[in-house]
Amino acid sequence: MRKQIFGVGLIGFGIAGRVFHAPLIQATPGLELLAVASSSAEKVHEALPGVEVLPRATELMSRPDIDLVVIASPNETHFTLGKAALVAGKHVVIDKPFTVSLSEAKLLKTEADKAERLLSIFHNRRWDSDFRTLQALIKAGTVGRPVALELRFDRFRPKVADRWREQQKPGSGIWYDLGAHLLDQARELFGMPRAILLDLMAARDDAQVDDDFHALLDYEEVRVTLRASSLVAEPTPQLALHGTRGSFVKYGRDPQENWLREGRTPTRDWGVDPRPGKLSVDEGDGEAISLTSREHPGLPGDYLAYYAGIVESLAEGTPPPVTVEEATEVMALLEAGLDSYRQDRWIRLKENNGNLRKLLHRRGA
Repeated sequence: MRKQIFGVGLIGFGIAGRVFHAPLIQATPGLELLAVASSSAEKVHEALPGVEVLPRATELMSRPDIDLVVIASPNETHFTLGKAALVAGKHVVIDKPFTVSLSEAKLLKTEADKAERLLSIFHNRRWDSDFRTLQALIKAGTVGRPVALELRFDRFRPKVADRWREQQKPGSGIWYDLGAHLLDQARELFGMPRAILLDLMAARDDAQVDDDFHALLDYEEVRVTLRASSLVAEPTPQLALHGTRGSFVKYGRDPQENWLREGRTPTRDWGVDPRPGKLSVDEGDGEAISLTSREHPGLPGDYLAYYAGIVESLAEGTPPPVTVEEATEVMALLEAGLDSYRQDRWIRLKENNGNLRKLLHRRGA
């Protein structure tokens, strides 16, 4: 008889654990959050009454009723905790980025294969409303063949916070934080680029690590620009796609993160973004241009889809919603970007795998 409910242990109760993982785990049928390993017991008890708090991650991993360990601790701990959980016979989910180095990511894959346990990485921005809408437009060929895409993740946070992400620690800084999201989105759309060029900046007063980046990804048929900054007060387009038949531009971020921060529980209308994008398409006959512009509502965002996929993977043995191979490619891009910044040049990765051309060919474009 297949197991119906999988016990979950969560390591870490900072923003990632408290805002994202804990509420999503609790809202997912088939998962039961049994324990949290954290040094902030009062904070956990206040948010999760009835859930046991353990002072050490090793205690959580030793519990026989815990099937899945979710690691939402600082990036530099991902490898050691992930390895320990796999050795303990647990299935593992790790918050992005996978690890702090490509070599660590490959070693964890080896450990997961040896243990014959699930290992997946929480690249939740694949389930943002705007990104799901973008995927659908590209697949449908609505703007023709894509030639340029800009993905942005801007905020206005002029004050440097007292937290590990903004301190000189392995895996800190905006490139590893938000760059991991945007790189995963670009990789999901077009595969691995041929080359990457990255510029980093510590723009804020008293900044210890990078808080601004500008990256270019070179593909055979499309140029992708990735931007993120902590000093953007005026809204910029969340994404801008330009193709041979038109453009799609979207302002405003997917609402799910803010709703989770407010303590809202995912419901039937979860993830619906009230702010539509703008779609401008040439409806002409190929001779004369007839450009029409209209609002284009987005598909609903759905972070719950990630953990629903984890349950399916545990119960049925299907591939997880984010595979180790996919997350390892993101690690390769993060490291190649840093090489580009240090060497002040393009870093070539591989010949483009032709994903875009194959996609267009399959739909007859």
